Amino acid sequence: MKIGSIEIKNNLILGPMAGVADMAFRELCVEFGAGFTVGEMVSAKGFTMGDRKSAELLRLSDKERPAAIQLFGTEPVTMAVAAQKCLAFAPDAIDINMGCPAPKVANTGAGSALLKNLPLAKEIIRAVVKVSEVPVTVKFRTGWNSATNVAVELAKICEGEGAAAVTVHGRTREQMYAFPIDYETIAKVKQSVSIPVIGNGGIRDVPSAMEMLNQTGCDALMVAQGALGKPWIFQQIAAYLNHTVILPDPPLEQQMLYMIRHIERIVAYKGEKIGMREARKHAAWYLKGTRGAATYRRKCGQLASIDELKQLALEVIKSQNSTTQGMDYNEKED
Repeated sequence: MKIGSIEIKNNLILGPMAGVADMAFRELCVEFGAGFTVGEMVSAKGFTMGDRKSAELLRLSDKERPAAIQLFGTEPVTMAVAAQKCLAFAPDAIDINMGCPAPKVANTGAGSALLKNLPLAKEIIRAVVKVSEVPVTVKFRTGWNSATNVAVELAKICEGEGAAAVTVHGRTREQMYAFPIDYETIAKVKQSVSIPVIGNGGIRDVPSAMEMLNQTGCDALMVAQGALGKPWIFQQIAAYLNHTVILPDPPLEQQMLYMIRHIERIVAYKGEKIGMREARKHAAWYLKGTRGAATYRRKCGQLASIDELKQLALEVIKSQNSTTQGMDYNEKED
């Protein structure tokens, strides 16, 4: 697959998730088979004004490429300046966020609020494409609400202004992250433009990935929340797409090793104090679905060191194994 001039090894993409899809997580997902990653969204205004945190979010490693950075904002000139400046971080692409539903973003007129202002959205896309030396993509939702479905119109604007691909999240802003996913609109976008269309929303396993592909005919899949605590989802989807093989989740012991490796990498990049604070939510996601998960989540919220994490992982493994041994087959299936 190609996005502009970028050659991608497959059609599986890790979506941008603020406060979650950091470098450590992106690298891990690439190791499990993601062919492309998009970094955490960065405020164009904050970045151009010299905000240090914004600049840190733009860093990319060679282990996660090809990779895009994502910008959000409301001013075409500021977005263009930010796009030019971020080229210093050597992104393979620049993604424009027109889908974030968070009030702190949408209330400023950015993110999903641009679905209510397509003339401004068009100006922003034009301004960024004009100055960018790398392909520009745009991620957006179907509309602000069910009564204002603008996905096809916006996709045509993106193509007309020179965007190399679009990602359509099959929900409205009003839905936030609730179901159902609007496959029909994504399919209409695919039929209306010639640039690649990436389907996003509700992909949490192989069946939901196949439903997205079959219902929409999209060129690629963007997995976001479905990868939380489950980065091997990319390996599972790839195995089915390439060989029609359904891979089970790794054994619990292996999952715990992946969790530890992931969090060790966060700590290596951010230091133990910040890294362990951010690692708590990841640990809780890895432990989701285990027996006694509520108790473990509380313990995750208190993690302060890798040693404590390893102790918790060992406790989980021992607990699950002892619980399973005393059960009959039907109880295990439950």
